[in-house]
Amino acid sequence: MLVKDFTYDLPQDLIARHPPEQRDGSRLMLLDRTSGLVAEDLFCNLQTYLRPGDLLVMNDTRVIPARLFGQKTTGGRVEIFLLRRLPGSEERWECLLRSSKRFREGHAILLETGMSAVVSSRAVTDNWIIEFSGSEPFTSWLEREGHMPLPPYLQRDDCSDDRERYQTVVAREPGAVAAPTAGLHFTRELLDRLTSAGIETAFLTLHTGLGTFQPVRVENVEEHQIHTERFVIPAETAEAVNRTKAAGGRVIAVGTTSARTLEYSAQQAGQVVAGSGEADIFIYPGYRFKVVDALLTNFHLPESTLLMLVSALAGRESVLEAYREAVSRRFRFYSYGDAMFIS
Repeated sequence: MLVKDFTYDLPQDLIARHPPEQRDGSRLMLLDRTSGLVAEDLFCNLQTYLRPGDLLVMNDTRVIPARLFGQKTTGGRVEIFLLRRLPGSEERWECLLRSSKRFREGHAILLETGMSAVVSSRAVTDNWIIEFSGSEPFTSWLEREGHMPLPPYLQRDDCSDDRERYQTVVAREPGAVAAPTAGLHFTRELLDRLTSAGIETAFLTLHTGLGTFQPVRVENVEEHQIHTERFVIPAETAEAVNRTKAAGGRVIAVGTTSARTLEYSAQQAGQVVAGSGEADIFIYPGYRFKVVDALLTNFHLPESTLLMLVSALAGRESVLEAYREAVSRRFRFYSYGDAMFIS
């Protein structure tokens, strides 16, 4: 199976560079994975396509303001991209560094409003371990001074609105460096309406990492090495999923992050179990889903692992035809774009 089999043509003006005025005002493409037929509606009408006994599984990760800007003591500009906090310390992080000159261990970086950093050691690949210090806890400083890590394809700096709009309304567990974008369409009011209609909601946490944006650099899909991401499945979520499956209801993953976490757990244990760890499941056509019956998702980049996952659920040809239809109908693509419901 070739990576180039998962490409499509996308006019650049269909990339949504800003969120819609209302979260649930985005458009919703409906894809029947049995027939391949597509239709469209507005996301605020999602309830029309759900039924009592369905279970929505949402990712409650919270995006951290992971982009920092500073200067070397010699005056050169530095960009720090936080990847993950190291265990046992609030101040030690694995990071990416960008600068016009190379770094060495012991190099100091001056940040805004009294915070500084020291390049402690080299981590794996191109990453570095950095220790932060200042007059206040680093996490408090970060929430105030950090910049939201918008995807590169938005081709713009973050603004004050992104602090809210690049988070889902259920975000509560900080640690992601990319938003679980399918969840961006939900409002509290919509979730309340769904609950009143007998549609249950459960939560898990998968801290979306930088690997989400990394291109597949091999020709054959099977040769790609997927990145790992930290997850937590609470006991009540595992129980809700297994109860729904036993009762014949549908488990609907809100986003590819939720889908990967559920399928990783089922792959390891035979059914969804409570626990935490590092998920590294790579889902592409040929995979047989064990848990997920339907998927709410956004429109993904060509040749991406996310597009491959969607194709595994609905069939590559059906998905690519739906994407061509989305282009012709001028749907908005990517993180701040419109949504698709595959059932």
